[in-house]
Amino acid sequence: MSVPTAHNEQTLTTWITTRVAEYLRRPPTEIDPTTPLAEYGLDSVAALSLCGDVEDHYEVTIDPTAAWDYPTVRALAGHLLTELEGQE
Repeated sequence: MSVPTAHNEQTLTTWITTRVAEYLRRPPTEIDPTTPLAEYGLDSVAALSLCGDVEDHYEVTIDPTAAWDYPTVRALAGHLLTELEGQE
């Protein structure tokens, strides 16, 4: 997968929203970035897979519990932005 050249919270939020929507089999427009992922029924297997997707796509290592530690798309995007900025 290709790594985007510029990282910002909006592009990260959009990417995470799309991945979450795929796991939940919903359109991305139904995913509110401020709603806890658990409220959508995202289970632990999907949460771990999401963390793996983040690592693969952005070439960054994150804690496997990141989806629970940062329980909304927006919170996870903010955390990922911090991690990516730390790599640069």
